[in-house]
Amino acid sequence: MHRWSESFIPTLREAPADAEVASHKFLVRAGYIRQLAAGIYSFLFLGNRSFNKIMAIVREEMDKIGQEFYLPALHPRELWEASGRWSVMGENMFRLKDRKGADFCLGFTAEEAMTEIARKELRSYKQLPQIWYQIQSKFRDEPRPRSGLLRVRQFMMKDAYSFDLDAAGLDMSYKKHHAAYCRIFDRCGLKYVVVEADSGAMGGSQSHEFMVRTPAGEDQVVSCDGCVYAANLEKATSKLEAVPDLAPEGDGKPLEVHTPGQKTIEDVARFLGVSPKNKIKTLAYMAEEKDAKTGKTLTRAIVVLMRGDHQLNDAKFAATNGGRATRPMQEEEIKQLFHSPAGFLGPIGIEWAKDVKDAAKPLLLVDQALEGRHNLIAGANKEDYHLKNLTPGKDFQPTVHADLRSVTAAEACPNCGKPLRIDTAVEVGHIFKLGYKYSESMGARVLDKNGKEVTVIMGCYGIGIERILTAAIEQSNDENGFWLPPQIAPFEIVVCPTNVKDDTLLKTAIDIATRLEAAGFDVLLDDRDERPGVKFKDADLVGIPFRVTVGKKVTEGTVEVVQRSTRQVQDASIGAIAEHFKALRPAH
Repeated sequence: MHRWSESFIPTLREAPADAEVASHKFLVRAGYIRQLAAGIYSFLFLGNRSFNKIMAIVREEMDKIGQEFYLPALHPRELWEASGRWSVMGENMFRLKDRKGADFCLGFTAEEAMTEIARKELRSYKQLPQIWYQIQSKFRDEPRPRSGLLRVRQFMMKDAYSFDLDAAGLDMSYKKHHAAYCRIFDRCGLKYVVVEADSGAMGGSQSHEFMVRTPAGEDQVVSCDGCVYAANLEKATSKLEAVPDLAPEGDGKPLEVHTPGQKTIEDVARFLGVSPKNKIKTLAYMAEEKDAKTGKTLTRAIVVLMRGDHQLNDAKFAATNGGRATRPMQEEEIKQLFHSPAGFLGPIGIEWAKDVKDAAKPLLLVDQALEGRHNLIAGANKEDYHLKNLTPGKDFQPTVHADLRSVTAAEACPNCGKPLRIDTAVEVGHIFKLGYKYSESMGARVLDKNGKEVTVIMGCYGIGIERILTAAIEQSNDENGFWLPPQIAPFEIVVCPTNVKDDTLLKTAIDIATRLEAAGFDVLLDDRDERPGVKFKDADLVGIPFRVTVGKKVTEGTVEVVQRSTRQVQDASIGAIAEHFKALRPAH
């Protein structure tokens, strides 16, 4: 039996000065964690118990679809160079040298390590499919660790990898993980939403995130209350209301108008008496990438046209641009391409690339919201002048039409047309269809039924263990502390005798705790010689979902059961206390 008096539970009355979000404040105050260095935390007694329970749920569900491995956290440089990510990851990666001068890194994901095993061990289609997973520490050199366990430099992750013969097999593996993740997060008591997501640096064709809405989140989730549509802001789309086009002026050809000192979208729209929706926003960038043959850094101009009231979505831009690194054009580069100062830029008078492979000319990426529009207004590439009567496809030819804008709240859902909502959220899980990104570069191949060598197709699936705990706290807290779902709480029940010097109360409390433990419950006996108010405050703080108060009602054969989440108080028979809690225990 665990006794509070013998346990290390260093509760605090005040939150640390640097704690901004609820989970950080309460994890420290409840004695779950202590900081060792920026973004590096120790899990103490209560925190480690919750941590282990979460991992047990994850392991139990993953064992239904895959096999557990345990891989090194220390990776040789050659492994990451084989996939091309040694240089791509930049300063996010912890790097070190051994005593012989060889380069190593601390892994923050294990695509390379798992693919290396597959490359060496998988020989035939008969060995497929394979799903391998591990639960292990990962490392990321966060530039600004913050928000407690939400943005850290060392973290625990369940990462899984699937290896299949073809796309149909990958679909099956992906669906298995989607279902397993739903079971995991359901069992952990999270209120979550599954959203379409951008694959980012991981690569791949399809991706979903499992998100928990909370003000502490760093992601933006777009969703519809009228249907099942949900997507990360980086991927979200919407239906736009039709915008009336301006009537053509003069002969309908591009018409130069004097706009002295009017540089911003809003200033020009106001000056000309039109809506920003009838304006074109011109954004100028330079893409930089290394030539594979010469090693030289090559630059290329990329110009983006948006509707005047829309904002460019960086992730969509990166995806359209093939993931190239970009930066805003400098003043001299702007003048070289547009022959104009910033503030009066537009698409006319420049020979744009006809397709993205035409590396000799600048790219013109035009957002889909401008498709089919007529008589728009843009810069004239001449100081203090703009052009009217511009029609995409007639007066200038885009290299690519693409969805490049960020959705805003209250725009129409692409599925049902009802208003969309945007919430901040914490990502607790992410699944990717990697495709051939790693298997191709690292040479993971097998022989198919015809004896032909084929590259295996991969998926990648991650869960942040700490993030499950923090998300649970973020969604269930008040000014006095937090409550966890019984499945992941360090203890399900805390038994509090109001006066341990009263032999009857103490013996009854011990008897209740013993019988609850025998019935399979995790119980903490608060046998401290403290005032009831102190015990109740601590019980409210540390996340235990139920408190049994053993007080004066024992003479009537009853105790009080307090449900932390609702503050509901019920009298329960001492003789039937185990049955009382069995009736409350959720099934899974």
